[in-house]
Amino acid sequence: MYFAFLQLTWNALQLSDLEHFNFSEGPVLYTVILYIFLLSLFLQIFYYLFSFSGVAFSKVAKNKAQDAAELPAVTVLISAYNEYENLKKLLPILFQQDYPEFEVMVVNDRSTDETADYLKAEKLHEPRLKTVTIETTPEHINNKKYALNLGIKTAKNDVLLLTDADCRPASNVWIKEMAKKFDEKTQLVLGYSPYQRKKGVLNVFIRYETLLTAIQYLSSAISGSPYMGVGRNLAYRKSFFMEMKGFKGHSKVTGGDDDLFVNQHATKKNTKVSIGAESIIRSVPKSSWKTYIHQKRRHLSVGKFYKPGDKIKLTFFTLSHLLMWITFVVLILVLKEPYVVLGGLIFKLAIQYLIISLSLKKLGDKFKLIWLPVLDFCFIFYYLFSGFTAFFSKNIKWS
Repeated sequence: MYFAFLQLTWNALQLSDLEHFNFSEGPVLYTVILYIFLLSLFLQIFYYLFSFSGVAFSKVAKNKAQDAAELPAVTVLISAYNEYENLKKLLPILFQQDYPEFEVMVVNDRSTDETADYLKAEKLHEPRLKTVTIETTPEHINNKKYALNLGIKTAKNDVLLLTDADCRPASNVWIKEMAKKFDEKTQLVLGYSPYQRKKGVLNVFIRYETLLTAIQYLSSAISGSPYMGVGRNLAYRKSFFMEMKGFKGHSKVTGGDDDLFVNQHATKKNTKVSIGAESIIRSVPKSSWKTYIHQKRRHLSVGKFYKPGDKIKLTFFTLSHLLMWITFVVLILVLKEPYVVLGGLIFKLAIQYLIISLSLKKLGDKFKLIWLPVLDFCFIFYYLFSGFTAFFSKNIKWS
């Protein structure tokens, strides 16, 4: 399909009338802009068909009844800073999980609200709840990474399942869906964590961006090239974490406790993904553009520490997306018969729609793609305001 489109485009270019171009510089500039558009377009199509289609075309294994003895004991690990209200909602859900042996480790990270009192009261009637309290954090390490370090060292079980206090499992077998992926070779399991659906344009964009990011990193992992995960739904072995010396190399970096750890240590042989409606855990989205942009700058800023190959791959995807839309707008404004340009964009969006639709079915999630062209176009502003500023920022704080 991709190569057939290349041939059709080439034929159309040969038949196109350059005289319709009305730049004063003449057909040379037209040719440059047109070919930048086509190159960017082809790169986008290539990425979706060959790099980000792993989820869409994955084979979801049928659930098999597993003996409790075959499932590893799990520690669900949560770092909580002033999360009293969220913990009140999350912990009861976790303790209702259908899993033979697990504990919930909550690291109370310098909280000044009612978190400590709540955890103390909960421990009286829930023996599976374990807690660690942090009063101060050393200067040589990021707050959250220090909290996770202590929680991991204190955890009783080897399999660690990480999430956040504002997350909610979509099923009572979330732990099982993530834990059953572990075998003697598996060290990391990547999961999907979308945001809750709420009203408003911001929520639509947040959920779309999260979906697109998940399709990219999960597909890459399925194809044997894992490069990131999200700490809201991520599992790895305690023994592996200790062997890899934890967050060494990026302990001071704000963020990266999830994606940098995965980027440094995940491989084709030691990493699996867990997808499907029962393995989903949803999170509460930001409610303002300001807080969302700050959050994304923090997340994206760690990308500069990725492996060179992963940075190149993601940079070309982002750059081709930007150039495709910018040159498209220019060509639509100056061409009297922009059939090749318009047809090319429609073809790309159709491929994108197909991959995302199939991926949604495999992930067990729902999202209305009617606004796909608008959302895809809006990404150029997202890249400019979040991505590039995050890349060039030296120090991004949590708040």
